[in-house]
Amino acid sequence: MTTFVELLLGGLSIGSVYALIALGFVVIFKATEVVNFAHASLLLAGGYVTAVLHDDIGFWPALLVGIAGAATVGAGIEFFVMRRYRGSDQSVLAIVTIGVDILLITELTRRMGTDVLALGDPWGNEVVSVGGVTLAQTRIAAFLAAGLLITVFLLAFRYTSWGVSMRAAAENPQTAALMGIKLGRVSLAAWAVAGALAAVAALFLTVFPTPGLERATSLAALKAFPAAILGGLDSTTGALAGGLIVGVTESLATGYQSDLAFLGRGIGDLAPYLVMVAVLLIRPAGLFGTKELARV
Repeated sequence: MTTFVELLLGGLSIGSVYALIALGFVVIFKATEVVNFAHASLLLAGGYVTAVLHDDIGFWPALLVGIAGAATVGAGIEFFVMRRYRGSDQSVLAIVTIGVDILLITELTRRMGTDVLALGDPWGNEVVSVGGVTLAQTRIAAFLAAGLLITVFLLAFRYTSWGVSMRAAAENPQTAALMGIKLGRVSLAAWAVAGALAAVAALFLTVFPTPGLERATSLAALKAFPAAILGGLDSTTGALAGGLIVGVTESLATGYQSDLAFLGRGIGDLAPYLVMVAVLLIRPAGLFGTKELARV
């Protein structure tokens, strides 16, 4: 039972980090109807800036600069690349993001080489034990930080003028433009917010028990992608639910790997995608996604 509780808590913690990444996918999709495949590079950029600067200016200032840097990279992609393709088909725009992702990750991994970079976090390898259940402090910090950021985002999304503009743009871009909403600003802000969330996620993906930031860190964005899809690509609530489902599924499948040996090795990495496929077979729009209606 202790093992199950530890795996469940660990899964909720890493799931909350996946939810941050999935929220980035959702924000950009709601603002522009584009699936952003460059999200992995935003994540890696934020983590890289933090890792490079923490020795010189300290962890917290470096983290703030990393968040700002990833937000700037996201806004830069929107302003210098995506805006040039405005009006193109969404599938074309998605392919453009793949090209941008390849360019950025190639440059960042060239700079990193084969090194594993520490981010200088204050939690180290400390653990907390309560009632026989042991959990790393980094996991607790990840859960609290992700919960706080997601709450702030949802409140801003509902009650601020930026949130109203984004909801209007997602509902009907043409009508929103006629009502005076600047779609370019909405799109720019969405990319910047997605970059900032990705930078925070990069931190908690690379601290204990993970050795640090490396090339493979960007692959974590791929793990968050099924979270966004199974929750519903146009649903902020779905991003949260999807992230937690993926995190818990991955944690339990990995923890009970020996009992699931008949399914083969690496079932922990595969399980989230199996859950995603199972959900989509029942609900093609995801758990909280909007169903498309067609008049015939």
